[in-house]
Amino acid sequence: MTDRAALGQAAEMLACDYLQRSGLQLVQRNYRCRRGELDLVMRQGEITVFVEVRYRSPSAFADGVTSIDRHKQARLLAAAQHYLLQHPDAARRPCRFDVVAVTPEGGENRVEWITNAIESH
Repeated sequence: MTDRAALGQAAEMLACDYLQRSGLQLVQRNYRCRRGELDLVMRQGEITVFVEVRYRSPSAFADGVTSIDRHKQARLLAAAQHYLLQHPDAARRPCRFDVVAVTPEGGENRVEWITNAIESH
């Protein structure tokens, strides 16, 4: 595993723990299909929440949300559509896209959770 992959995996675990402590339930980790990948699929009450986790170094030019360009958004939307086709129970519920940005800061990791960060059209 590369250092980058290890950092990404650690950020996903931190984000998942953070969201679970905030009341969300983990449904699935790393949902993959030909169209893309969803880092975390969670539930908050009756809402299916697709979560993109971004690990950003403090010197990164863009923050976690602005680092998700139009191409990445399209892949996330396509993966979510595929997930909903495969999971009809989730398709019957409202859904949203959140971003959790993890940034190392002063020896700790700062976690920022942005709800409805990506609009589906």
